[in-house]
This record gives sequence, C-alpha cells and structure tokens, in this order.
Amino acid sequence: MAKAETILAFDFGLRRIGVAVGQTITGSASPLGTATNRESGIDREAIASLIKEWRPDVLVVGMPMHADGSASDMQEPVEAFIEELRAFGLHIETVDERYTSIEAERVLKEARAAGSRGRIGKEDIDSAAAVFIAERYLASE
Repeated sequence: MAKAETILAFDFGLRRIGVAVGQTITGSASPLGTATNRESGIDREAIASLIKEWRPDVLVVGMPMHADGSASDMQEPVEAFIEELRAFGLHIETVDERYTSIEAERVLKEARAAGSRGRIGKEDIDSAAAVFIAERYLASE
C-alpha cells in the first residue's frame, strides 16, 4: 500500500493562482483560495505559508494546453512559475488542466442554482479549478 501523501495543487493565472490541497489516502481535494500574481511576481509569502501549513509531499501544477494537446500561450509563464516553486525543494508534477476552469465554473453555478452557495467570484473559480487539477493528479496515482 502506498504511503499517504498530501499534495498542493495550483491553477496558475496571470492575476490569481488557485490553490487546493489533496490527500492520496482519500483521493479527494479541497479548495484553499488563491495567491495573487502581479506584474511584480507571485505572492511567494502566501505560497510559502501554505507549504508550511500543509507540508505537502508533492506540488502539482496544471499545465495549460489547447484542445489538440499542443502547448498554449500560458505554457511559458506556467513553466516560470514551476521554476519558482523549485525553491521549496519539493517534488513537482504537472497535469493537463484543459477545461478545469470551465468545469469549476459549471459546478459552482450548479451549486448556486441549488441554493447551496452564494455569489461566485473569480477566486472561487480559480480555487475550484485547482481542486480539479488535484483530483486529476490523484486519480492518475
């Protein structure tokens, strides 16, 4: 039996980085919110704080691709983000993040229509997309 691992998953965006935490033992993930990403760079303190709090074994980053599987315009900024994450000395994996934001928005809108949640902000969508990224990674393990 594989050992229980904690993962932090990231949905990289040019303004916000959605974050989720997942567990291999349950195969599930939960949203943690977002870290800001400005022209001055990513909010390293927020990411460092999440890493300190959750002590992940693996960092998982969604890799954006076009529908045909080719690299998207976001691939270069995501690879730069991955390089910054290397400073934390943790194992880093990437997963295909195609359609995660669309799926996250759909699920959140369904929850709102069902009355189980209020207004949906961009941060909610980014964090929910990170949950889908985490779950894709966990399902592949």
